Parts: sequence; structure tokens; C-alpha cells
Amino acid sequence: MKALILAAGYGTRLASVIKDTPKPLIPVGDRPLIDYVFDKLQNIKHLSEIVVVSNNKFTPHFQKWAAGRRGLPIRVVNDNTNTPEERLGSVGDIRFVWEKEPSLQDWLIIGGDNLFDQDLPVFMEFSIAKTPAVTIGVFDIKDIGSATKFGVVGLDKNQKVTSFQEKPKDPVSSIIAMCVYYFPKQTIGYLTEYLSVSKAVDAAGSYIQWLSEKKNVYGFQFSGKWYDIGSVESLNDARNHFKI
Repeated sequence: MKALILAAGYGTRLASVIKDTPKPLIPVGDRPLIDYVFDKLQNIKHLSEIVVVSNNKFTPHFQKWAAGRRGLPIRVVNDNTNTPEERLGSVGDIRFVWEKEPSLQDWLIIGGDNLFDQDLPVFMEFSIAKTPAVTIGVFDIKDIGSATKFGVVGLDKNQKVTSFQEKPKDPVSSIIAMCVYYFPKQTIGYLTEYLSVSKAVDAAGSYIQWLSEKKNVYGFQFSGKWYDIGSVESLNDARNHFKI
């Protein structure tokens, strides 16, 4: 199994506070954001490698970061884009990485701007038990008004995803999808199937919505704290309240 950290964004919404710094390398406390994800991955059984996908502008930043880490091997992949207008998007970057792999693997995919304190082995235990279905991380933000900014998830009593609304005007709940996904190797081909009918590659939520309608997808509810670092406000909130 391999882990993929999505880190190819240009941080345009945070440009006022992180000029020329990729979002996953923003300091929270005394460490870069991506360090917290990296540490969580160390405890997962059978994980052989961490892949970080970035862009032409920020790949050297991540290579420098990776050189100072100890633990699981890290490979930084450049998606060869140079500007926000050229970006491949989350789904595009997943496809870019997967197409270069010599063999099928199980993949754990995490957005590089996620910050959470839930232990990942618990998520993996749940996910592996649901194989060959896809499993996504979900979180109850307990504010239905704020759920309009996210993908809103409906779950049945077995935690199977029964509905997925991408940034709905009228959310049905406050349970939202995190950018934490487990794709067993049996499901890798679904991406090609999705891209044959959709050109929406910017946000992974569109792909998860399609999957939930066509295939079996389960949701594991994370506990503790979770921050989606997408704005100056959310960054400041994480800096003020996140402790680990």
C-alpha cells in the first residue's frame, strides 16, 4: 500500500500570509502542516511509501522538506504545472500519479491541507474491512450552515454512503467529506470510468459523488478536531486551537 498526499495547489486564497510557500508547508505551531500528516502515516501497517504530488513551482520546497524527514520513504512527484490556471486539480493529480505506477496498489489519499488528530490506523482497520469498497473520511462539523462549503454526506446504519451533495445550498446534515480516501487496488479502474463521462477534475468531491452513485462507498467518521486550511480564517483558527 502507498499513501498519496495532494499538495499541488498554489495557495492563492492564502497568498496574503504565505507568499511563495505551498499551503502544506505553512507552520502550525512549530511545525509545517504536512508534518502532522506525515507523522500519522508512520503508524499504518503495510504502508511502503509516501508520495507527495506538487507542481513545478513548489516541488523543490517539498524535496527539501522530505530530505529532513526520517521514517517511511518519501517520493516527491512534479505534475509539471506552473500556474493556477494550468493546475490539474485533485482528480487530475491522482490520475497523473496512478498512471506512472508500474503495478496496482492500494492507496490512501490525503489532502495536504487537512489537519486532524484522529489516529489513522483506526480508519484503515475500518476501510480494509469494507474492501473492495472505497472508504472516505467524514466529519461532523455540527454547523449545517457552514456545510454549504463542503461535500455533505448521508450515511445509513452500516456507514454506507447513501447520498453525497457537493457544496449544496440546503445541506441535509452537517456531516461532511474530508479529503481522506482509501482506494483498494480493485477500485483503481473506476477513475478511468469516471473520466470517460466527466471532465470535472478540479475537486475530488465530484469523483466521490459519482462513486457513491455507481459503486459502494463507506464513510468513517473522524473524532476529535479537524481543520480544512482553505482560508486565512481557518488557518488562524487552527493555529489558535490545534494541539497535538
